Amino acid sequence: MPRVIGIDIPDNKRLEISLTYIYGIGPKFAADICEKLNLDKDMRAHKLSQEEISKINSLLQSEYTVEGDLRRTTQNNIKRLISIHSYRGQRHKAGLPARGQRTRTNSRTRKGKRKTVANKKA
Repeated sequence: MPRVIGIDIPDNKRLEISLTYIYGIGPKFAADICEKLNLDKDMRAHKLSQEEISKINSLLQSEYTVEGDLRRTTQNNIKRLISIHSYRGQRHKAGLPARGQRTRTNSRTRKGKRKTVANKKA
């Protein structure tokens, strides 16, 4: 398995798909990376040479925010929302949907363990 910025990417999948296993790289960024470095999108990841892997590493470190840095940034943003007591911060703190989704049914199963809600009395 080739290691790209500390992450083992699957070697039997197409390069474009393998790059999406890196946190912060989706299908569009993966296609852009292949295009910038003139790599074949359909090539299997195990056929990458060490030189090509080092090119991918240097490009990701210079132009993209991925993996640990991106996770840290996201967590800091959520902590900032909580500390300023914004509505979104309070929703994050309570483990509820923060973007206006309905809570009557679906939110109980989406965010972790089931939260009991009192039954209506008829």
